[in-house]
Amino acid sequence: MRAGAPAGHRGFFHEAAFYRTDEEFLAILTPFLADGVAAGEPVVCAFGARRQDLLRDAIGADAGVVFMDGEQHYSRPATAIHRYRGLLADHVAAGADQIRIAGEVPHPGVGVPWDWWARYEAVINSAYDDFPLWGLCPYDVRNTPAEVLAQVRRTHPYIATPSGHRANPDFADPETFLRERRSTWNDPLEVTRPRAELTDPMPSEVRAAVIAAGGHSTISQPELRSLVLAATEVVTNALVHGAPPVEVRVWTAERRILVLVADAGPGPRNPVVGLRPVRTPTGGLGLWIAHQICAHVDLRHERGQFTVRLVAGQPDP
Repeated sequence: MRAGAPAGHRGFFHEAAFYRTDEEFLAILTPFLADGVAAGEPVVCAFGARRQDLLRDAIGADAGVVFMDGEQHYSRPATAIHRYRGLLADHVAAGADQIRIAGEVPHPGVGVPWDWWARYEAVINSAYDDFPLWGLCPYDVRNTPAEVLAQVRRTHPYIATPSGHRANPDFADPETFLRERRSTWNDPLEVTRPRAELTDPMPSEVRAAVIAAGGHSTISQPELRSLVLAATEVVTNALVHGAPPVEVRVWTAERRILVLVADAGPGPRNPVVGLRPVRTPTGGLGLWIAHQICAHVDLRHERGQFTVRLVAGQPDP
């Protein structure tokens, strides 16, 4: 197909865009949205308030574009995938042959850890490919870290610019990207003494430790309950599917709690585990639940262990 003519493309046409000014942002986004409306396609955008206001002023609030709260929608990758798939299925059921969505994925430049969003950008190449979707992911190079920009180039088959669209020579096969990429995120709390350290604990012991940690943090009770559930699921996975020793550490800060669960097993090898509700020989649904309810989840194979980090509250980017 021609990179500038996705109308004949089957499946997900996944583009990135890089901009340096508001004018450049509008030069890329305005025709993308307006052309979709003119073609009678469902058109959705999910940005923060400032970007939404720029687009409304440029194309008109009544132009036919559906504006979603980007900060709410992109709160968690697994949730974003679930919501988008439901939205896309509804549009297809209503007869849509092409759907356009533009949204700005969070990253450390806006105070959000990147690792699970890097996985998101790779996984959606298959997660949305059964829908006739043209998706555009713009990144502001003024506040996006260089490491993030490099990974964005590896996860998007196409690039949009103010002058048109082109194939991306830096795109990598998603499974290769996911298997080769190593998480680099560590919470600063990890260099401090944990509030609790447990070895081969029963799930009830982990629940008690996390509940106790909640008394030393200002996170809300719903956030604490979600973390207790996620920690229970992950520890149960480690005990049932992993290999001893299973080690659990819990840290607290004023606005967050960090739980680290590590076991000596290989962990799940399916690269989409956690972001999609898939079963694997070593579990999977527990990690998907954790991705739905925690503020951040990090999965890592390191030093002969499979390690899961769970955060409730405000994660440190």
